[in-house]
Amino acid sequence: MTVDDEEVRHVASLARIDLDDEEVGRFAEQFDDILAYFEALEDVPDVEDDTELANVMRPDEVREGLTQAEALRNAPETEDGYFKGPNVS
Repeated sequence: MTVDDEEVRHVASLARIDLDDEEVGRFAEQFDDILAYFEALEDVPDVEDDTELANVMRPDEVREGLTQAEALRNAPETEDGYFKGPNVS
């Protein structure tokens, strides 16, 4: 799979990142490399489930979060108290 410059520009616009032509070319190559790694994962053989696994995750801790105003403070656009992003087509 090959990522072309137009796809890189589209992703950059969704992320609101301005890229020059050199950066677009560099990112296209890097995206190709990343996709090649994902394709390589298809060659990994399946393994059987290990039923002897134990949960090693720590318990959740309730902590104070941001207020809505604090969360929206640096957003470039908001609407009715929510983040507003670009239309995705």
